[in-house]
Parts: sequence; structure tokens; C-alpha cells
Amino acid sequence: MATEQMPLADLIDRQIREAGPMSIATYMGLALTHPRAGYYSGADPLGAKGDFVTAPEISQMFGELIGFFLVNLWQQSGEPKSFTLLELGPGRGTLMQDALRVAARAEGFLDACHLQLFETNPALRAQQAERLGKYNPYWASEIDAVADDPLFVVANEFFDALPIRQFIKASDGWHERQVGLRDGKRAFGLSPTPIADAAMPEAVRNAEPGEVYEVSLAGLG
Repeated sequence: MATEQMPLADLIDRQIREAGPMSIATYMGLALTHPRAGYYSGADPLGAKGDFVTAPEISQMFGELIGFFLVNLWQQSGEPKSFTLLELGPGRGTLMQDALRVAARAEGFLDACHLQLFETNPALRAQQAERLGKYNPYWASEIDAVADDPLFVVANEFFDALPIRQFIKASDGWHERQVGLRDGKRAFGLSPTPIADAAMPEAVRNAEPGEVYEVSLAGLG
């Protein structure tokens, strides 16, 4: 079967067979954001027809409070004449719609605001365009694409969905937890070669066997 037609589970299994066990970060990245079959790359995952609901979809008060906070932050920053307002993972655009409706009451805020949205899901981008089109947003596909203006960032339930790497302390040192194949099925395992303590953050070098260290490199930028 051609790669572009292969179910994601089969694609992951083939990659493991060809290259060996993969990190949890690689596994999560494929499962969540694979361009064709990733969870966040297809249909809208929110609401009654989806899998979860976030606070902005329940009450407008959450977004409105964010709007008041942004105005206060802008004022405390000296009311810059130009700034970038970036939302990471805006969902349907509900939070930002509520926030900007309130922020519009502050004279000069919207004139100074350049709205950028970090979103990879085409279905959600379309809904964001419908709700936020009058603010002339720019969609960024890479964080590095964000402008160098004064930057205010909003992120609701974004960082908790980023891929992570996980390390477990064993008697012979740190090992990275990986996803491999066992009897033809995906299973967790550990990297065969221990990682030197010097390669780990100083704060965890004296960890006891069995302790787990987890880090999201994507979240650290």
C-alpha cells in the first residue's frame, strides 16, 4: 500500500520496523499532527460532535476576563502603538472573539493590535476566519514566523497537548522511554543504552531508581 493511503497506525508500525523504537515525542507528534491522519489535522475535535470542550465554549466570561487582562497589560506596557497579539491553538476562535469584544472598549487598543493565530487545522482555521475576520488576523504555521513587535501571548489548553520525551532512572542510569513493537503490537520499552548523568538536567541527576523525568522540548521553544 502506498504511504499516502496507509492508515496511520500501519505507518507508525512500519517506521518502527524500519528505524527501530521511537521516542514518545515522535509517536505523539505523528498521532496528533500527521498532515493527513493526525488527530488535530482533520475535523473539528471540539463540542458535542467532538471529544472535548474548553472553557471558552462554555461561557463568554472566560474570554472577556482575558480581554480585560490584555488591556491592562497593554496599558502597563505604555500603550505601544503597535504590538502583536498571538494566540496559540485558538480552537474555533471563541476565546479571542470574546476577548477582543471587551478590549475594543479601550481607545487605541485595536488600532495597535496585530492579531496572529498559530493553528494547523484547516477546519478550525476556517471557523477562526469567520469569527475573527474583521480583525484581519494572520495565521502563522511556525512560531518563528511571529513578528518582532511587543508580543502578548494567549494559550489555553495548548502546552498540555504538546509531545513530550520521558526518561526513567534505572539502576544503571537514565533510559528514555520509547514506543516499539512486541509480538507485533506497539508497546513501551526503554532505550538499551543508559544516558550519562551529565547529559541530564542538574536538578534530576541525583534521582532515585524508578523516578521519571518528563520534558516537552516543543514547549521550551
